[in-house]
Amino acid sequence: MAAERTEAFRPMEWTGAAIRVIDQTALPGRLLYVDLANVDQVVDAIVRLAVRGAPQLGAVGALGVVVAMDEGAREGWSSARRDAAIDSIRAARPTAVNLAWAVDRVRLLIPEGRATVLAAALQLGADDEAANRAIGRRGADWISARLTGRVRVLTHCNTGALATNAWGTALGIIRELHARGALEVVFADETRPLLQGARLTAWELEQYGIPYFVQPDGAAASTILRRLVDVAIIGADRITANGDTANKIGSLGVALACKDAGIPLIVAAPESTVDVATATGDDIRIEMRGDAEVLEWGGIRVAPAGARAHNPAFDVTPARLISAIVTERRVIEPSLGHTPACSAPGGALPTPRGTGG
Repeated sequence: MAAERTEAFRPMEWTGAAIRVIDQTALPGRLLYVDLANVDQVVDAIVRLAVRGAPQLGAVGALGVVVAMDEGAREGWSSARRDAAIDSIRAARPTAVNLAWAVDRVRLLIPEGRATVLAAALQLGADDEAANRAIGRRGADWISARLTGRVRVLTHCNTGALATNAWGTALGIIRELHARGALEVVFADETRPLLQGARLTAWELEQYGIPYFVQPDGAAASTILRRLVDVAIIGADRITANGDTANKIGSLGVALACKDAGIPLIVAAPESTVDVATATGDDIRIEMRGDAEVLEWGGIRVAPAGARAHNPAFDVTPARLISAIVTERRVIEPSLGHTPACSAPGGALPTPRGTGG
């Protein structure tokens, strides 16, 4: 069931019986809220990107466990069928580690009852909002310590409130810079093929009154090398033990241009995105999506009938190209040899101990 609302947006909330989310496929034209009241609806919303962004996927996944418990109670499911339904939520998008992490975290509490699982899922969402705000402050501090005056920022994909539970990660840093009067303008990559930058990031920047340009993905490298921006800030769906990061396809090109231009590339993500069990980016499973996203536009074929699409949803940025990984607890500087596996949470970083720590 869907209903349109016009008040200030909230990315997601629990109604008591369903997960209420913004259907991000309807933006920027409509602010449409959808209630996810059964497992099929949760999985469908994740797969078709009605909900997206690693932190939000985690929050929806955690509440999805409650949805599965409720549906199982209504339908008389066996515990095995309920567990299979939870597994389907967990596997709906394989690259973002937060989804599996959050599902696994709360499903362990099922023997303690629905109220305990629900409380843990809601707390996970509240913790994410607090983490986002901490990321914003920490990232803005890192930038202000290295760059003077108002900065010009390039960002890729959507990492704002729509991708989280509130505030945002990479866009959260941008919002913090804006609040401090330290931001001049944002260059938002359109983010092909689904235009998360043009549709979602631009929409959010409009809500916040932040000046911005939308640019084609193909313009990003030129914008960077022409020194029209001072820093690039992106998000991550998974951060490996050595500091490689997976993010929306096109992120790697931004990183390579930043390295050549000598400007900082910042990756912003919560600690839940750090996956020290995955050694390097080579071990990340990259989600491949359907041909239609590339070969069609608005349902109209724009490529020859015989064309096939190569449509990876993500790419991997090697640690050596990353100036700083900012989480709510620490700043890791991979290009200096620091890694998530070796860097202590909190303030100061230890002396690097080599690959793998």
